[in-house]
Amino acid sequence: MAVQLLRRSFTVEDYHRMAEAGILRENDRVELLEGEILDMTPIGSRHAACVARLTALFARVQGKGIVWVQNPIYLSERSEPQPDLTLLRPRPDFYAQTHPGPGDIFLVVEVAETSVEVDRDVKVPLYARAGIPEVWLVDLSGECIEVFQKASPQGYQEVRRVRRGDRLAPRAFPDMDLAAHDLLG
Repeated sequence: MAVQLLRRSFTVEDYHRMAEAGILRENDRVELLEGEILDMTPIGSRHAACVARLTALFARVQGKGIVWVQNPIYLSERSEPQPDLTLLRPRPDFYAQTHPGPGDIFLVVEVAETSVEVDRDVKVPLYARAGIPEVWLVDLSGECIEVFQKASPQGYQEVRRVRRGDRLAPRAFPDMDLAAHDLLG
């Protein structure tokens, strides 16, 4: 006899109602991806240090963008991930009324120490389908940064790997010349 598992797909509205009802707590490390509530991996010290370095490096965009650290972004009615860092278009209210959506985003950065497969195989395609123009996957274990550009429903059309000794810049801020080793630590 075959066992059939019933799954329930949640919307962002359902997800927020669960938080309001106390089912999900503020300190729960979860995110909503394609209707499923997924546990996020714990943040290790290398991961935390990398996010702190990125935050300091991207502080240079002040006035031209907002550095959004480990906060939610709205991709669709079924997806609200929390990337490690997002560069946003400036807004006077700093997105107080609503989470930023794809049209507000210059760059998403995911830092991975143990979650590289989930980030690459689940989150990056999700960002591409939503039309996020650029994603960087900082792979701490692999000692590289994967740069994804030119989003399409089928995925990113341009992908390149940046290693120590190489340089990179966000497409939206080409004058921001960064050394890969500054991001990797």
